[in-house]
Amino acid sequence: MKLVFATHNQNKVREVQALLPKTITLLSLTDIGCDEEIPETGKTLEANAILKADFVTNKYGYPCFADDTGLLVNSLDGAPGVYSARYAGEQKNSDDNMDKLLTELKSKKDRTARFETIIALNLENKQHIFKGVVEGEISTAKKGKKGFGYDPIFKPDTHEKTFAELPLEVKNKISHRGKAIQHLLTYLKSLTNDPGY
Repeated sequence: MKLVFATHNQNKVREVQALLPKTITLLSLTDIGCDEEIPETGKTLEANAILKADFVTNKYGYPCFADDTGLLVNSLDGAPGVYSARYAGEQKNSDDNMDKLLTELKSKKDRTARFETIIALNLENKQHIFKGVVEGEISTAKKGKKGFGYDPIFKPDTHEKTFAELPLEVKNKISHRGKAIQHLLTYLKSLTNDPGY
């Protein structure tokens, strides 16, 4: 099966491809020749995921899934949330975003946070929504070189290290995106009687 993951982010593609069975060929937006910026004007993570999946399916005709992820910090009333990628501006720079968040948390005692990923899948003229959540806290400084986005400052409850310090195979098992993808895979496997799917 050929399935489009509606992203240009090769880090995301590598993370997800590592979770997929070999029977699924994952295509990125680059692979299908989609160079335009898909608008993310939704007010929620789910709305943005649906916008992206529908854009690809309607324009290119592929079965497609799209994700939107947000970091929700409790002491900041759920910010940056849906604006996580552009928290420090439209340049969408991860270091700028982390620096802004660390600055805003300097005077806060509560550093608890959670990552949420919503996946919208368009397959066989139906749409399905999957969700993954991981609880944790924001560290006081950037740690680790792996991962991307806010990974260097997010420490999941189950580990003493940030996502950026953990091996990819460990992160994939516990991360928000990993959990959402597992729900997606469970659904895809339910469509066939082949246990090796």
